[in-house]
Amino acid sequence: MLSEFQEKINSIKKKISDIKTHINIDGLKTKQRQLEEESSSAGFWNDSNKAQSILQELKSINSRVQSFLSIEKETDTYKSLFDFFPNEELFVKETNEQDISRIQKDIESLERSIKKLEFSTFLNGPHDTSDAIVSINAGAGGTDAQDWAEILLRMFSRWSEDRGFETELADISYGEQAGIKSAVLFIRGPYAYGYLRSETGIHRLVRMSPFNSDGKRHTSFAAVEVIPEIGEELAVEIKPEDLKTDTYRASGPGGQNVNKTSSAVRITHIPTGIIAQSQASPSQHRNREICMLLLVSRLKGRLEQEKKEKIEELRGEQKQIGWGSQIRSYVFAPYQLVKDHRTGAETGNVQSVIDGDIDIFIEAFLRKGKSLRGA
Repeated sequence: MLSEFQEKINSIKKKISDIKTHINIDGLKTKQRQLEEESSSAGFWNDSNKAQSILQELKSINSRVQSFLSIEKETDTYKSLFDFFPNEELFVKETNEQDISRIQKDIESLERSIKKLEFSTFLNGPHDTSDAIVSINAGAGGTDAQDWAEILLRMFSRWSEDRGFETELADISYGEQAGIKSAVLFIRGPYAYGYLRSETGIHRLVRMSPFNSDGKRHTSFAAVEVIPEIGEELAVEIKPEDLKTDTYRASGPGGQNVNKTSSAVRITHIPTGIIAQSQASPSQHRNREICMLLLVSRLKGRLEQEKKEKIEELRGEQKQIGWGSQIRSYVFAPYQLVKDHRTGAETGNVQSVIDGDIDIFIEAFLRKGKSLRGA
């Protein structure tokens, strides 16, 4: 038993050493101190956009450093404990079943934590530390597709809750019979975009439809778009005359009005045709703020996409993402399987996936991306 525990702790120690080098923990600590000094300096809030950006970066660094130090400290504690015992017999003599059970649980928790931290080392894209804006749109498949879009909204919400991330429903358009036509969800937490960028693309559902009685399998599609919440960094002027703003009454399921006032807001950027809308808040002012944040993030995304295309930096798999190609299939019948077509990652536990357990697909996507970059 002692030798087994020692082997696991030594394995964790080696991973800690590798991660420490990979993420440059000493460099992160130095950056952390610099940002803390900057955030407490006089006049820090004179430029609110810059201040918000600095605080976001500091939050991400704090999360990574604290996670690393916590795992390192607990691992060192257990290594010292195990090194104290010269042999297996003394260890067995000095511990009881309750101690063994607690140690096993703690080591299992450490293994999960180090895997999560190891996972985070794949997140080194230019906006991976950013919060995420997830847009979901029902595609072909009628009511089933709208129901599928709502299931995906719930899946991403559950995933976020499990990680302790904050979610804000910015906009939702309900279907006539069931489900949703579209929704926009803000997900805020360390590396939210870095994790969820893997979800951009077409998600395909195959199941026995609960909305008809023909006894045949039904295929539905929904499109997911994930962009970083980077409005504060947008280096482009948005002229007021380029914006068209409409207000309307928010509606609920079945198209019924849920507001007696025109609190919902739709803003169109006329030169590009990009539209942002929000009806989630009862406050027109808040919906307007959400629209502008969504609009500038989408504009930034388009500018960066165009730049990448010009210098041919897009990977082939990213070029193929669109309405005509699914990235993942969720099959409920005649068998149960969720398979990602880009990475080959799959699982037969469909219910767990739609309940938010999508890390297997996120990790496979990030690992493949790292491999393609030769990292």
